[in-house]
Amino acid sequence: MTIPGNFMVPIAMFGWIPAVIFLFKKLEPRLAAVVAFVAGWMFLPIAAINLPGLPDYTKTTAVCVGILAGAYFFDRERFSKYTFNLADLPMLLWCTAPFFSSVSNGLGPYDGLSQTMYQSITWGMPYYIARIYFSDFSSMKLLATAIFIGTLVYIPFCWFELIMSPQLHRLTYGYHQCNILQTFRDGGGFRPMVYMDHGLMTSMWMVLGIFFAVWLLHCGEFPRKILFVPSSWLLLLLIITTVMMKSVGALILLIIGLAVLYLSRKMKSSVLVFIILLVPLLYIYTRTTGIWDGRNLSGYVAEKFSATRAQSLQFRFDNETILIDRALEGTFFGWGGYGRSRVHTEKGKDISVTDGLWIITLGQNGIYGLAMMFVAIQLPLFLFITRISPDRWGSGGLAAPAVMALFMGIYMIDNLLNGMINPIYMLFNGGLIGMLLEPGSLEARSPVPNSTIQEDERMALLPVSRFITASGEYQSRFIS
Repeated sequence: MTIPGNFMVPIAMFGWIPAVIFLFKKLEPRLAAVVAFVAGWMFLPIAAINLPGLPDYTKTTAVCVGILAGAYFFDRERFSKYTFNLADLPMLLWCTAPFFSSVSNGLGPYDGLSQTMYQSITWGMPYYIARIYFSDFSSMKLLATAIFIGTLVYIPFCWFELIMSPQLHRLTYGYHQCNILQTFRDGGGFRPMVYMDHGLMTSMWMVLGIFFAVWLLHCGEFPRKILFVPSSWLLLLLIITTVMMKSVGALILLIIGLAVLYLSRKMKSSVLVFIILLVPLLYIYTRTTGIWDGRNLSGYVAEKFSATRAQSLQFRFDNETILIDRALEGTFFGWGGYGRSRVHTEKGKDISVTDGLWIITLGQNGIYGLAMMFVAIQLPLFLFITRISPDRWGSGGLAAPAVMALFMGIYMIDNLLNGMINPIYMLFNGGLIGMLLEPGSLEARSPVPNSTIQEDERMALLPVSRFITASGEYQSRFIS
């Protein structure tokens, strides 16, 4: 067993599971699950511990296994509430895609099962946890509020790294989680990573907190105070911190997301969201067919923004081109793992750089895997906009689900150039599928005035403390 870093890595990674079980003993189960997921993802180390005969043990493994173990010991009836739905099939097919890639490339069924286990832990387990814990209005609002609080907690850590450079992961666990050179920003300064894989992931995390807070405050569905401080003041501090992180792409996606939500509700039309859905498809089609090489976009960036960023962008496009050629030489199920989808010289030197999640998936899992991933990520957004009219996206407890649904479309766009897998986003997918398709869901509901909202929707409009205390097991004095 190989463990990177210092003694804090095994303490944090292996100690998290019993810590989460203890949370389930002390807190209402749904609250324990959300605290375990958000806190674990924010502070556990970026590590992959090799265990004999098992997939690498990562922070996702620690978080998900801890929650499922806690549920088994203290909330076992929760498992019986899950029923398989046809809408769960894309996620199931995506999780099993590596098996077909391994078998079709002669790597054997054992390798296929091993890769499928890893894929299932990374994507399937968070999805399943959401299906049993976060599939109603109140739990989705609880998740949104927890994420916002999590981004607030990250503010002092981000400011430390903005000033001192990204050092927290090294100071705590003994090593940098990625190349420190990637944190340097044009014109000086640093992009914080804190305890996440990369500065880009941390920026998207902070943007997500802003996305939730702005929309829920706009719709009147957000706690007025958190820790006795007005939420609007905390939101302003969060915005300032995120802007200082200088992640232009994440900020642009945030502005697009808020504009699409606001205009769609105003126009009572989903056409702008359909455009969000189509952007990744059009990008992938034009890139794989060679219609577009990206040079006009990088040229525009060089002219209007920065030559350095334009060069970086074109470098990504050029690498995509050679990786696309390599991927299309493989089978329908891709090349499988072990770097087989990468481009090497005759002497075996790897000359390719993989950035976008879509091109990584196309190379490893082929057209089949890419299609399954796309459907698994985008299906909840498609179902949301086809089942719920835009004029309802800010009322009746639907504000948080609306953000979650649209964010998955934005996340897919982000994955065109980046490959940041955050399992918390899969909580959105599983929660939305459960909310939209489980018996007694929105299918039979029609828009009603706020004064006559059904009981579960009214619960979603109450402060977090009140809908948690409905269980009689937890009393919050901090969120009002």
